[in-house]
Amino acid sequence: MKKIKKTSEIRVGVIGYGGAFNMGLGHLKQMQQAGMTPVAVTEIDPDRLKIASTDFPGIQTYTTVAEMLRNSDVNLVTIITPHNTHAKIGLQCLKAGRHVVCEKPLAITTAECDAMIAAAKKAGVVLSTYHNRHWDGWILRALEQIREKKVIGEVYHIEARMGTWQQPGDWWRASRSISGGVLYDWGVHLLEYGLQMIDSEVTEVSGYSKCGYWAPRTKWKKDTNEDEAEAVVRFRNASWLTLNITSLDSHRKPGFLEIIGTEGNYVIDWSGYTLHKKNGKTQTVEQGSHYPDEHHRFYGNIADHLTKGTKLVITPEWSRRPIHILDLAVQSAKKGRALPAKYN
Repeated sequence: MKKIKKTSEIRVGVIGYGGAFNMGLGHLKQMQQAGMTPVAVTEIDPDRLKIASTDFPGIQTYTTVAEMLRNSDVNLVTIITPHNTHAKIGLQCLKAGRHVVCEKPLAITTAECDAMIAAAKKAGVVLSTYHNRHWDGWILRALEQIREKKVIGEVYHIEARMGTWQQPGDWWRASRSISGGVLYDWGVHLLEYGLQMIDSEVTEVSGYSKCGYWAPRTKWKKDTNEDEAEAVVRFRNASWLTLNITSLDSHRKPGFLEIIGTEGNYVIDWSGYTLHKKNGKTQTVEQGSHYPDEHHRFYGNIADHLTKGTKLVITPEWSRRPIHILDLAVQSAKKGRALPAKYN
């Protein structure tokens, strides 16, 4: 990889602008705060391009990726498009010699991830995934408590869960062919948390799903996401992780991440954490607050990696791990058996 001399020489562009969370604006602002220079926006919606021109006066606007790659001097591209387009657009940018950041998930299938990783290596450019939640305050606090201070002893099981009884909306994230399925949105974040907690190789994945309850009532019909899906991940050190995402369960356990150890349970919820510990025959319950989020560290690390050679935190290989689990879970649910994991 050719090192860039100054952070301001990292000329950035986004593919996709606006949307439900105004993500294009958010990404460009964060890159700008990290010292990078916003240069271009590619977006098929002309109204969003007008908004981008107002948000960043003088920025170049394009309606196709090919046009942006051909006519701009962008050297880092962030892809903010539906999940099923990440691999195609990513490969297009990587083969054009651009550094690439993909909104999570990196892609939908393992094969797509492997193709993108190979293309990045061949072109000598950086590939990463926008795992800003790697620096969520709740996981930063949990890692300190659990990995460093060992407050719950040896971690042997993690339960990750999200959702409740609710009909899916009509946006693209409810389409299985576009989103990858119900596990792919929050599931990527929850797996990324869990993989920080369990330092061991994944050996196999079992997938389970319930489909067809909501589908007749939605825009997407048979292409609607699973009503509920679950992945059971087995690790070489004999620990395991369960991931459950639902739109059917009407009585969920508290918390969205529960780390279970030999000396206690650590439950993470939006407002704080609850630590349950056994002391002989008595049990203590401690509640506390999360640390502040440090999402700015994602683009700070990208900038430092490109200019100083600092170690990349969110490598493409790291990004591949949750996608491989999700890919195997979907296949396993269809085949009705556990599938072995494969890491190079």
